[in-house]
Amino acid sequence: MTRTTARRTVLRIAVTTALVSVTACTSAAGSAPSTDAARATDPTTRPLRAVERATGRAGSARVESTTVMGGELSLKAAGTLGWRDGLTGILTITYTGGTTAETMRRLGTTALEARYLPDAYYARLGDRFADRVGGRHWIKYAYADLDALGSDAGGGFADQLRETTPHLAVQALLAAEDVREVGAETTRGRRTTHWTGTVGGATARTVDIWVDDRDLLVKKVERGRTETGKLTQTAYYSDYGTGAVPKRPPAADTADFRELLKTRGGGS
Repeated sequence: MTRTTARRTVLRIAVTTALVSVTACTSAAGSAPSTDAARATDPTTRPLRAVERATGRAGSARVESTTVMGGELSLKAAGTLGWRDGLTGILTITYTGGTTAETMRRLGTTALEARYLPDAYYARLGDRFADRVGGRHWIKYAYADLDALGSDAGGGFADQLRETTPHLAVQALLAAEDVREVGAETTRGRRTTHWTGTVGGATARTVDIWVDDRDLLVKKVERGRTETGKLTQTAYYSDYGTGAVPKRPPAADTADFRELLKTRGGGS
């Protein structure tokens, strides 16, 4: 492998890992539009506003999710996420199918650990990646550096990461004009209330949530479309209030994404 090809391979791993980490988070709805005054006082959505408050106050939860993005990617994620002071947490992400997963498998990685901190997130890859970057297993993605990717390389990663907590999904649902209560259902053996609505404007997605008697999300399902086909994401939440603040990986074992971007400029 030439030096230029090696550089491009490292950058490809880094950008693909950013995509995987965003996709693994448990809300694809994006930021919620503002609700007008009339909807803010609508008595039919009062229970949902209670869910937004309770979920926001809880601050963290254990999460299990599955995501399918057409033929591009399917994955499973499990761990904890917190949202009291920015996005924090640790997820184990396993690729289960799709072209992105095949790319990562060819590069020697079938799963990764993602650590989310308020200013950056870190992804731990395998030994084959470490061999390419001086023995370092982790990539650090400062959110400012992700923003610098630009739309041609998949910009918006940082914003997507910051908008992945469950209470923001409730905010998005509250702003949906067609939001409605479906009724009582049993979810994982627990009595829940099912709500549904369409969010996202031009990239509209259907969001369904199931809420328990403490006004906390138990389950969320999002459905929509991407350029590669249908998007389906299902997440389950439990153990609200569990710890979700990870330690930063050792600096000596971490490659900075900013430096990896420079390798793109140096290769031709």
